[in-house]
Amino acid sequence: MNATLLIAAHEWRRLRAQPFAWTLAAVVLAFMAWQFLLALQAFVDLAPKLGGLKDAPGVTDLVAIPLLRSLSNLLLPLVPLVTMRAFAGERRAATLPLLLASGVGNLRIVLGKFVGAFGYVLVLVALVAVMPLALAAGTTLDLGKIAAALLGLALFAGALTGIGLVCSAWASQPALAAAAAFALSALLAVVDAGARLQGVSNSGINYLALPTHLEPFFRGIVASVDIVYFVLAAALALALATRRLDTLRGSAD
Repeated sequence: MNATLLIAAHEWRRLRAQPFAWTLAAVVLAFMAWQFLLALQAFVDLAPKLGGLKDAPGVTDLVAIPLLRSLSNLLLPLVPLVTMRAFAGERRAATLPLLLASGVGNLRIVLGKFVGAFGYVLVLVALVAVMPLALAAGTTLDLGKIAAALLGLALFAGALTGIGLVCSAWASQPALAAAAAFALSALLAVVDAGARLQGVSNSGINYLALPTHLEPFFRGIVASVDIVYFVLAAALALALATRRLDTLRGSAD
């Protein structure tokens, strides 16, 4: 098996063996289920009034999309908790030198860690997505809009996973890695807040903000510029993590 996939499988086994990962998943799913039920109840109460309106919003706009948008906010603290042990945990357990001495290239190590952590996050996103999709049996969902929102969430989660990995590669403790990744992700989420307060919405600083590129997906708009942004953000983070492993490998020699 490819070394990248072996490392990814190891990450999956490590997460599966940790009560923390199961607890984190349970808390996330319980919280999202609670939000889903609240949104569904609000829609049921509002449905009689919407029936007489022309072009009234449906269950997709009032239940599914708000739920997925709420999940995107939850991913900001969630992903750093998933990735914090990727490299910092190895350093704390003194197993990182063994991993670096295994003969596997640094890029493959980073990609393996990325695939493992990203896969865990994608499973959570898929489980949350099942909630609104279950309404398809009794309502008319805009599946295209939901698919666009899920694509945006996957790209967003990939960028956050890359940021979490590079912070874990630099930090000596998992807690520091999680704090640094959350701080950096939050900064990218609000970097354009001041500009928007001043009425500026099309400048370079707006382009750097994560929500600028995520929000169109929730409106059903899939643009190449937004896809490229998230792919580049993840690629840059992985490149920096690989560079950090190069440094650590050189210092260990």
